[in-house]
Amino acid sequence: MDEALRAILLIGLAAAVLTTGALTLNWWMEPERRLRRAMLKSLGVAADAEAVSPAEGKAAGLGFESGQIAVLWGRGANGLVYDFHEIEGGEIIVDGHVVARIRRGEPRKSLDVMAPEAELVTLRLMFADARYPEFELSLWNANVPTQTGSPAEALRLGRRWLSHLEALLK
Repeated sequence: MDEALRAILLIGLAAAVLTTGALTLNWWMEPERRLRRAMLKSLGVAADAEAVSPAEGKAAGLGFESGQIAVLWGRGANGLVYDFHEIEGGEIIVDGHVVARIRRGEPRKSLDVMAPEAELVTLRLMFADARYPEFELSLWNANVPTQTGSPAEALRLGRRWLSHLEALLK
């Protein structure tokens, strides 16, 4: 009887340890958390401004201390790091229409349209790189079932990114 009880307790303990390990691994590999770790590794410091799209597996971050911008894709497995002088500009695209833009050497096209019913809000970053001249990141996608936030929040984040880019380009 004692051996049967001991075996049941050992099996229960092993099951608890395995369950805890699986839950910890699931938490650690969560897409948003994984992208933030990759961003930290890419920039070497915590990003001062970041935009993350876990559903796409993409992220972008500005490190003012390091003077760099990092763009990641493939759930953080791939990415590029650019110096600030390599940034050419950025755009906010709502449902296929450019609603705001900042480019080096051009006047800013301000965001004067708020689209509370937008299906897709995208931030496009442009770089002085022949191989990877632009990077698009969905800030809001109504077709993603796990999407949190709203189109208005996505537009505010995009406008903040354009303000950072404008300050860097001056």
